[in-house]
Amino acid sequence: MYNVGYRIVNNADEAEDVLQEAFISAFNNLESYRGDSTFGAWLKRIVINKAINEVNKRKLDRLPEDDRWDVMEEVEVDVFEGFPFTVERVRGAIERLPDGYRSVLSLYLLEGYDHGEIAEILKITESTSKSQFNRAKKKLKELLEEASV
Repeated sequence: MYNVGYRIVNNADEAEDVLQEAFISAFNNLESYRGDSTFGAWLKRIVINKAINEVNKRKLDRLPEDDRWDVMEEVEVDVFEGFPFTVERVRGAIERLPDGYRSVLSLYLLEGYDHGEIAEILKITESTSKSQFNRAKKKLKELLEEASV
C-alpha cells in the first residue's frame, strides 16, 4: 500500500502520511465495506484516493478539462522495446514526471486500472487519461534518452 501511495505522490513523507490517513479512514469506515471486492482492493482504492487528494492539494497548474485539450489517441507502440535501461534509471525518470503524468502512468501500468477507471478516480475524461498516458510515455522516453547522453 505504501508503494501505491508513493508512486502517486512521489514523496516518502507524503506517502507515509497518505498511508496513515488511508488506514484511519478505512478503520473509521469499516462498516461501509460491503464485500463487493476483496478487502485489499477496497483498501487500495482508499490509498489511491488519499494520494490523489494529496497531489491535488499542491494546486499545480492544470489544463482545463474540456475537449479543446484532448488529442487524437495515438496507436499504441511499445516505444521501450529494446531499450537497455535499468530499473533504477526508469524509476528515477518516473519520479521526475509531472504529477499528472506520473499518476496516470502509475495507475495504468503499475496498478492495472483501465482508462475509464482512471478517469473516474482522477475526475477527468477518459480521453484525457489516454492523452496524459501517451504524453507521459513520450516524456518518460525523453527523460531516459536525456540521461543516456
